[in-house]
Amino acid sequence: MSMQDTTATDVDRIVTRAARASEQWKRTAIAERARVLVAVADALDAHADELIPVAQRETHLAEPRLRGELRRTSFQLRMFAEMLPEGLWLDARIDHADAEWPMGAPRPDLRRQLEPIGPTLVFAASNFPFAFSVAGGDTASALAAGNAVVLKAHHGHPDLSAATTSVVVDALAAAGAPDGLFQTIYGTEAGVQALQAPAIKAAGFTGSVRGGRALFDIANARPEPIPFYGELGSTNPAFVTRRAAEQDAAGIARDFVASVTGSAGQLCTKPGVLFVPADSSLIAELEAQELPAAPLLNGGIENGFRESLATARAVDGVRTVVIGADGEAPVPVLLATTAETLRAQMDTLMSEIFGPAALVVTYQDESELVEIAARLEGQLTATVIGRDDDEIAPELIAALSERAGRVLWNQWPTGVSVTWAQQHGGPYPATTAVGSTSVGMAAITRFLRPVAYQNVPESLLPDALKEANPLRIVRRVDGVVVLP
Repeated sequence: MSMQDTTATDVDRIVTRAARASEQWKRTAIAERARVLVAVADALDAHADELIPVAQRETHLAEPRLRGELRRTSFQLRMFAEMLPEGLWLDARIDHADAEWPMGAPRPDLRRQLEPIGPTLVFAASNFPFAFSVAGGDTASALAAGNAVVLKAHHGHPDLSAATTSVVVDALAAAGAPDGLFQTIYGTEAGVQALQAPAIKAAGFTGSVRGGRALFDIANARPEPIPFYGELGSTNPAFVTRRAAEQDAAGIARDFVASVTGSAGQLCTKPGVLFVPADSSLIAELEAQELPAAPLLNGGIENGFRESLATARAVDGVRTVVIGADGEAPVPVLLATTAETLRAQMDTLMSEIFGPAALVVTYQDESELVEIAARLEGQLTATVIGRDDDEIAPELIAALSERAGRVLWNQWPTGVSVTWAQQHGGPYPATTAVGSTSVGMAAITRFLRPVAYQNVPESLLPDALKEANPLRIVRRVDGVVVLP
């Protein structure tokens, strides 16, 4: 069905409710916030058998993939809940007054912590209808940080968005969370209106470069610009060294194709360009691969896939290496060209093709890899398939770390684990905020802001900054890390 767009009047009402709820939620005890997050996770798991069929119908994704994604969604809510009580995310710092402070002037009593940024707008993604949608990572991290969330549903799965919203809202109410803590709006204009609302203090987005850049510009053009955490696009290049190609061409070809065609290539970390030695057997191994076809998420993505693929194919010097079986679904394709052609057509050939296609680039000398790496736009990931003692490895890794948020060695980038150390972000155009991640526990910092209290009486300080440390958290006191 086509969900009715949220009216301008209702958007104003929803944002106002979110502002009130945010004021209450940020003052809610950390342990209570954690309990509520777990309640939402439990509710999602309990309603899996109702939600999964709706997701299958609207997205064409397979049931095992969707069940795994829903487990990931509830898992990350629980992981944030487990993290909250330990308090390291508050980054609490205390500097006691010091009349002899060596900078040449007395130091006042200063106490600093991270605090909720305020009502947060989240734009849901289409390709992860659970993990990057209604109750996904942006929602989880914003709620964990202490903010209310207004969720702009994706038009690709409106029924699922409504069903998931109902589960989340009911779970929040049953857990005693503030009214209006989580609300969903529908429609492009509603999303823009909410983004411009003065009460909204931050936004998260996962989608295309064009759409994300337009919203980013709106966020920055407000009278009060706000942080806009957009994940926009990435080609995720993978580089195969000569010795690696010689030792396991068949395995590399098999695993690369699996990574490219998994979820019909509709993953933001799909390796879209593979660099291989010109004289290796890898091309022949790739030509022997079968490319499975599957329906794409929606007509818009399918049209974008066909247009992007046609643009790449039209470049002189690009040929088709492998093409999947024809059918109703878009046909998976591997294209090939040379490093020389790529360098001449960098902007076109390094543009993301969102869907089941990738470009194989042959090189003559490994030194070309470092040169190409240095010219890359910002990427979510960059992969090296090599051997520990490859002479090119240190220089290539160093070059790629300048261009990507996550550098992989002998593993493929699809599959983004929710962990403490995960980084899912990178230089523009991969994201609009190079210093942040949208996956993993560090994602909470996007929706926090630092506040310092100078010479404030003990009774008026936040608990994390009180002398007695009632939260029993790790803090930096007078420059020294102090355990509770």
